[in-house]
Amino acid sequence: MAAAERFAQSLRDDAAQSILVAEHFRESQIFNISNEKAVASELTPINEVMPVNEITPVNEVAELLIARAGLAALTRLAAIDPNSLNYSGRVDYLAALEKQSGWLQALMQSAILAVAGAEPTRAESMWSGVDDAEREEVAAALRLSSGTAQNRIDVARALTSRLSQTCEALATGQISVAHANVIARESATLIHNGASDEVLLEVETRAIAHAEFHTPAQVANNVRANIARLAAEEFEVAVEQAADTRCVTIYPEANGMASLIAFLPAQDAQTIYLAIDKMARIKKSKNQESNRIARAHSQGINTGYANNANGSALRDDSSLGDHSVLGDHSVLGDHSVLGELDLLAPHKLDILRADSLTQLAAAFLAEKEMNFSEHGRPVTLNLTIDLPTLLGMAENPGQLSGYGAIPASLARELAADAKWRRFITDPVSGTLLDYGRETYKPPQGLVDFLMARDQTCRFPGCRQSAKRSDIDHAQAWENGGETTSGNLGVLCRRHHRLKTHGGWNLESFADGSCTWTSPAGKEYFVPARPMNEVA
Repeated sequence: MAAAERFAQSLRDDAAQSILVAEHFRESQIFNISNEKAVASELTPINEVMPVNEITPVNEVAELLIARAGLAALTRLAAIDPNSLNYSGRVDYLAALEKQSGWLQALMQSAILAVAGAEPTRAESMWSGVDDAEREEVAAALRLSSGTAQNRIDVARALTSRLSQTCEALATGQISVAHANVIARESATLIHNGASDEVLLEVETRAIAHAEFHTPAQVANNVRANIARLAAEEFEVAVEQAADTRCVTIYPEANGMASLIAFLPAQDAQTIYLAIDKMARIKKSKNQESNRIARAHSQGINTGYANNANGSALRDDSSLGDHSVLGDHSVLGDHSVLGELDLLAPHKLDILRADSLTQLAAAFLAEKEMNFSEHGRPVTLNLTIDLPTLLGMAENPGQLSGYGAIPASLARELAADAKWRRFITDPVSGTLLDYGRETYKPPQGLVDFLMARDQTCRFPGCRQSAKRSDIDHAQAWENGGETTSGNLGVLCRRHHRLKTHGGWNLESFADGSCTWTSPAGKEYFVPARPMNEVA
């Protein structure tokens, strides 16, 4: 804790000194301007220009680029219009601002520690976990996901407690916040596994030196390589521990796309990649051969295939003479088959690898009997689309559960062989699907409605899918809470436990909106989520 306090105090001292320097700079500028006016009016002839204390913006930016990061330098940069600079000056201005951002980010590390503490908190009960309260407070206040908030906390603790050189380099602008983050993240397992201060200092020193001329990704590789060389035993332990964190996650992207990320041991990832790569290359070869034959037939050329008694094709390469499909394309005229294939997106290897992965999963779902269900429903791909769009009378986007908006044409294609459940969404008034106090467990119809209404966990910033979450009574059943759409909502297991055992209070409203109150008394409102918008 002492190290964190010393670092925070040094930042405050720097800030105080910077304020004095900035104020002095502002006053000197005012004096210089006034003095220039006086000199110009009293001593300079009208037809002459005699600059006094002239500092061009370009020169000032060049000076600030090598100046120590702090409030004084940031104040001077803020007073400069980058559009007044030449192109080289604008590049320097951009680099100078990036350098100053490191100082502000160093202050942010201190602020995060003030909320989360210098050391991880212990689980207070079997229902809570490490840093539960602090993580969710940071997440809600900064509008971050829980995972991102925990990462910010972990980085802040590492930088201020064990990586003082890195934090100092960040505060003075020697390295960027991206460089500092990768040094902290890559060193985390080394710190956790008890590496000596000498080893950690050596890894850190090499990383900071490497950062001067390299990108954050290159610095990350440098840290990994040095850990493997300088801390072999800790590296072995880290590899074993990392294998227990393997997972597959999905993230929505723009234009109807999504990223599917598999975090795996390197050898397993290589196995999967080699398999889909082989599938893709086989398919590409077949596509090329099919296109070659089709093209040759259109040119009236013998393809070299004949049917045997069983009707299968027999290849006779000699029929094409000395011309190879992969070599001389003159036999097919002026157009190259490979050239045309390169223009056809489905034949590109990257696309075919992606298609191969999808085909493997689709084949499994089509062939395997599944007894697994989520909230009373079998595993499904859930799509929301309004009736006019479904009938082709409108072109409103559909909503794919767990993703978001997709084009109307794609929504209709997915809907062609789907089973449908109807929800009246415009207008909705009264107590829709209200089951009162007759039962604790909501009927299937109400569950379906809640899943469609909430889409994801209702905690601020959480995107855990509703189908992998719990149905929660905002006002507990034992305290008089009703099994109604107004009192029920979707919460992931972590935030369900946080509400029940972690001191967070939830007030739910009939339209699906809710207000959370943290143990610190901070309120966070989560608005209702229309079915035609991304959750």
